[in-house]
Amino acid sequence: MASNSFGTLFRVTTFGESHGPALGVVIDGCPAGIALSEDDLLPELRRRRPGQSDVTTARREEDRPTILSGVFEGRTTGMPIAVVIGNTDARPSDYEHLRDAIRPGHADETFAGKYGHRDHRGGGRSSGRETVARVVAGVVARKLLPPDLRIVAHAKRIGPHVASRFDEAEIERNPVRCADADVAKEMVEYVRSLKERHDSTGGLVEIVVRNPPPHLGEPVFAKLKASLAHAILSVGAVTGFAYGAGFRGAEMTGREYVADRSSFGGILGGISTGEDLRLEVSVKPTTSLGDVARKGRHDPCIVPRVIPVLEAMVAITLADLGLRARAAGHLAPVDPDGTA
Repeated sequence: MASNSFGTLFRVTTFGESHGPALGVVIDGCPAGIALSEDDLLPELRRRRPGQSDVTTARREEDRPTILSGVFEGRTTGMPIAVVIGNTDARPSDYEHLRDAIRPGHADETFAGKYGHRDHRGGGRSSGRETVARVVAGVVARKLLPPDLRIVAHAKRIGPHVASRFDEAEIERNPVRCADADVAKEMVEYVRSLKERHDSTGGLVEIVVRNPPPHLGEPVFAKLKASLAHAILSVGAVTGFAYGAGFRGAEMTGREYVADRSSFGGILGGISTGEDLRLEVSVKPTTSLGDVARKGRHDPCIVPRVIPVLEAMVAITLADLGLRARAAGHLAPVDPDGTA
């Protein structure tokens, strides 16, 4: 099974299964001298971990990381960074009834057909638990980005409920990570009602990258938008990606499009302009329903926990493109102390 790696100069390889002993990541290409500790990884892992509220899965994982290599005396060595996260609350027996069953809407059918053998324990490699490794890599990637660059994502929509206001401070104050406090309450009640019926819902995540450097991305096949799309669409729950005006551009005239620079989403000709990047991502409903949801531990809405994963994939993409731009002389070198 190939394609477990992402990136060119900043290269991330993830491994592990949902109900195996551990998951992990190998990060190659991180420059030497970057301050890094296991404590640095904890805040983002807590944002992604299961069991953080009653609108997420009931699985309880502490997600304590262990750095195995690539860091010495608190700084990166320039060698591959290996990090593992143990599975402490795995219950493979919960999935024994699925050993010979194909769950609708899951990867069971295609994995079994392609490889002739599959891990029925919660999806194995296709489980959303794989994304814990991406979040670790995202923390490291952020250390290679300019200190004033910020990646902010929030739940713009969950089911029929759509945020109409944006208060960044509100995002981490509610369990659905919505920037509109009033709508967040409606979202929470909606998800709770679905959970009681063993049903689920999808949503829409808005991502804003503030103060990105200009000149990221290359013409033709390595456009910034294409790299971001690859990164974000590789997340299992994601069904769509747009930037700037996105699909609304189909309804606009050329004059309307050009008159509003936010239509460009911070990208022109596949290259960043230095203006804020504006992205939208659609997230599907989880497809563990009815008896499957009743017997297992599943998220009735994956949106709140996918937000740190999406932020991580954006950071990984920008870090990789940043190293490529520096190699070509288009950006200043990485400052190990994070001052430039």
